[in-house]
Amino acid sequence: MTEQQNPLSQPVTAEGEQRRIKSFVLRQGRLTKGQQQAIETQWPKYGVPFQPEPLNFTELFGRQAPTFLEIGFGMGKSLAQMAQDHPENNYLGIEVHRPGVGALLKEVAERGLTNIRVMNHDAIEVLDKMIPDASLAGVYLFFPDPWHKKRHHKRRIVQPEFAQKIAQKLQPNGIFHMATDWEDYAHHMMEVMTQAPHFQNTQPEGHFTPRPNYRPLTKFEARGQKLGHGVWDLIFTKVS
Repeated sequence: MTEQQNPLSQPVTAEGEQRRIKSFVLRQGRLTKGQQQAIETQWPKYGVPFQPEPLNFTELFGRQAPTFLEIGFGMGKSLAQMAQDHPENNYLGIEVHRPGVGALLKEVAERGLTNIRVMNHDAIEVLDKMIPDASLAGVYLFFPDPWHKKRHHKRRIVQPEFAQKIAQKLQPNGIFHMATDWEDYAHHMMEVMTQAPHFQNTQPEGHFTPRPNYRPLTKFEARGQKLGHGVWDLIFTKVS
């Protein structure tokens, strides 16, 4: 596959995007043979190239079903498991790192999943250009980069303007589910979301949510729990 043929080799941001503070650092890493093969064989079926026009989810998935978006799916294990456990839903995953895209496409092939579509692009630009307003049943943001140093807090993706963008894309009563293993970031998320218009905590104000069964427990998380590390879930609902 040449650079011209490979849709994942294209830049993940458009002109002018350098003016926006990004919440990620692009570290592509090396693809394993299995990840590369999955990209070559599965991307034509399940990959969604970036284009600055709204998606039609009915056409994209070949059916009408609730559509959930995961931003930054990492290596894709949790997203693949959710799609397998809930075949009644559609899932669109966005990840900027190619090895993660390859790993998820490998999972898709091995599990025989048909209700996942995958993007390799900057999620903010995808939200702005490709996700129709009031089209999503839910948005997942699991373990985003915490940018733990105080001088880097401005790079955290959960900010008031981001919450407003998510509200715009959610259907009424749609959910925004966040999870982090950094307590400081958890409280930052809680502060932002409590003050965000159009959102209501599914728990009493200021309270975190016990991990719901639909969010898979990752090996990393299970290992952290044994060491006494905490994980904080927040689930907010879009209200009119």
